[in-house]
This record gives sequence, C-alpha cells and structure tokens, in this order.
Amino acid sequence: MTRLTFLGTGDAMGVPRTYCDCEVCQEARSRGVNRRLRSSLHICDKVSGDTLIDCGPDFGRQMELAGLRDVDRVLITHAHFDHIGGLVEWADACRWLNKKGQLYAPQIVLDEISARFPWLNRSLDLYSLDEGLQLGHWKVKSWKVNHGKNGYAFAFRFDHDQTGTAWAYCSDAISLTEEQLQPLFGLELLILGTSFYKEPFPIETRSVYDVQEAMELISVIQPKTTILTHLSHDLDLQREYALPEEVTFSKTGMTYSFLDGTPLVF
Repeated sequence: MTRLTFLGTGDAMGVPRTYCDCEVCQEARSRGVNRRLRSSLHICDKVSGDTLIDCGPDFGRQMELAGLRDVDRVLITHAHFDHIGGLVEWADACRWLNKKGQLYAPQIVLDEISARFPWLNRSLDLYSLDEGLQLGHWKVKSWKVNHGKNGYAFAFRFDHDQTGTAWAYCSDAISLTEEQLQPLFGLELLILGTSFYKEPFPIETRSVYDVQEAMELISVIQPKTTILTHLSHDLDLQREYALPEEVTFSKTGMTYSFLDGTPLVF
C-alpha cells in the first residue's frame, strides 16, 4: 500500500498572503477553504516508510496537522526557499531524535543546499538522485525542467517495478521542451503545479503553468488522473472551473492511494 497525502498545496507565498485583502485571501482567513501552506507531498509506503517531497517553511505545522512525528527521508525538487525552508527544522528534529535523516536531490540541488546550510550533514545524510532511487517497489527518476524566470527545477517519476504503474510530481515548471515532456507520458497520475487560472503576465516573467496551459499539456500527455497543486490566491476552491472529470485541484489532506501499484478508487 502506498498513500500520497497533500500536506501543502500553495505557491511560494501561501494563502492567505499577509499583505493581501482579495476575496480568496479573506476567505482563507475566515472560513479556511482556500487556506494553503507551501507545497509538500507525503508518501506513506508499507515497504519504504515515510517520505516527503519538498520541505518548505511550513514543515512543522504540516507535520502537526498530519499527525506525523517523523519522516525517514525527503526528496527535494529544487533549492528555492518555499521548497527547502524547513530543512533546518527537520535536521534539528533528527538531532534530538539521535538519528540521521536521508536527504535526496539531484547533485546540483544538493550543492546549492549545502552551500546555504553547510551544517546540515551533521544530522542528515545527503544522497544524489542523479542515478535514481529505489523507494520500496517504486523506481524514482528525476529530470531537469524549465522553471521560467526562476531558472530550473526537477520533476520526479515513480515506476512500480511489478505492475508498471507510473505517476509523476512536477510542481514548478513551464514551457517544457519535447525532451522534458517525455517522462510525463504513460502516467496513471500526474501532480502538476498551476499557480493561476489564466496568468496575465508576459511569458518571460513567469515560472509555472497556469490552469489553461495545463489543460493543453494534459491533452497531449493524457495522464489518467491529474491533480493540480502549487495554487496561488488567484484560484478559489469555492468556484466551479468546469475542469474535466479526471482533473482536480489539490486540497490539504487529500489522498491518493495505490495497492500493490494499482490505483484505488479516487
């Protein structure tokens, strides 16, 4: 059994944004339907244990809300603060627990993290993802994707070694090349970052797909299910966006499960 749980579904600023009085941020403060912490995914697997994808500044709060006291490892997509800001807190927790956590990322990302936090290796073992990773029955592959004005990030593809089922996590990407698109074909599940419904800014100033662009991308690669994450305050979960049945917005605590590599009813 492998269960994916969305601990955070927001963009770099989260929702509400402290400075903002828009309807979505106001609703997030009052009722909380749109309240979103920075993007993070929990993978609970009966063979490999507990894994996070990304460890942003909301790490402690996300762990408490999910009832988690510890994780075995963290996979990092890129070294932006909203994806690594909780690593110091996790490392400190590992120190108090007298254990070493396992931090995985492509080597270029590990180098950036080590330059910023050179003491992390006291409490964390750092492993390169350049040659992939076996996570229980899932073979994990990482590849570099365009992150627009913000440079680059990495996406992850998970292939089950017994059933051939595949899913992918691509939270921070835009204008993917044909080569970068190839690992996104043949997916049971795609988790894709979309910060706006229709982002009104020039493409050269942007860093993540918007929802309308995501629909075009999905029509090409045709995953069976798509969950949209990394949502900004532009997206109101109280609204009806007329998404296809196989596409949905992520919500805090939402889960998606595989039983021996086979998706359960979503």
